[in-house]
Amino acid sequence: MAIKKSEIYSQIWAACDKLRGGVEPARYKDYILTMLFVKYVSDRFKSSDD
Repeated sequence: MAIKKSEIYSQIWAACDKLRGGVEPARYKDYILTMLFVKYVSDRFKSSDD
């Protein structure tokens, strides 16, 4: 039986809510944006080695 995209999205959303825990959504974005920035810098550094 195939899984619908909407089911996958709802499961991912529920997992994100669990990971967020007691952090307010407004403050949670600060953590996520910081992680995205670190990932971006890391990827750029790797590509500069090639």
